[in-house]
Amino acid sequence: MRIRINHETRYSYDAGVPYALQQLRLSPQSSNGQNVITWEIALEGGQVELAFEDQHKNHVKLASVLPDHDELVISCIGEVETADTAGIFGKHDGFAALWYFKRATELTKPGPHVRKILREANDDHENEVTKLHVLSEVIAGAVTYDTNNTHPATSCEEALERGHGVCQDHTHILVTAARLLDLPARYVSGYLLMDDRVEQDANHAWAEVYIRDLGWVGFDVSNGISPDERYVRIATGLDYKDAAPVSGMRYGDGEEDMSVNLQIQQQ
Repeated sequence: MRIRINHETRYSYDAGVPYALQQLRLSPQSSNGQNVITWEIALEGGQVELAFEDQHKNHVKLASVLPDHDELVISCIGEVETADTAGIFGKHDGFAALWYFKRATELTKPGPHVRKILREANDDHENEVTKLHVLSEVIAGAVTYDTNNTHPATSCEEALERGHGVCQDHTHILVTAARLLDLPARYVSGYLLMDDRVEQDANHAWAEVYIRDLGWVGFDVSNGISPDERYVRIATGLDYKDAAPVSGMRYGDGEEDMSVNLQIQQQ
């Protein structure tokens, strides 16, 4: 399947910004299940200072806001050819060892709520893939999809306590639970082609768990499936902070407003 993506992120400031720097993890890579045909990133009101690969082999660009500008526009446009691999990404490849993906972070620190989810999913399953699918179902039942209750700094325990969240929260909970099972797990950010719409509100997120003899296997808790040809991978990490499409810092006292314009469609 060939998927076309047009993604614009616009930062507006109520006063000129003395200095701001953004990390952009917005570049897909050709890998198992996807081939990048074209991909361009353009900036208005800013410039790229540096490009590098981080510890997860994500392509990262550091972009600064031009002095005293009150707007930064980041535009991505491109096409990616995808294939259905039944959710299997495959062998581990990166600068970080597998044991690194068993680490807890501020957003994926396990507590009583995650441990309760594990008990509800129980251990009586024929294999780890089945166990993780059951675990995904339990998580989806415990946290209703709702865009108005959490934010990027919400931890897995907080999302379970609230009982509401989005794909980011579902992913953090599954990643945390998998690590409690002594399985390496990571957060994946990317895009999902929806069947009923072209216009979307935000990127998508899902989890990958490393399973012996299969390698990394994806689980999308929010949609109850493993990723197929409708998914485009962008970045991976221990949690959202490692794989966030845009993150950064700025100096100045002015207010910031962000808006996203995202279209994803099959070509």
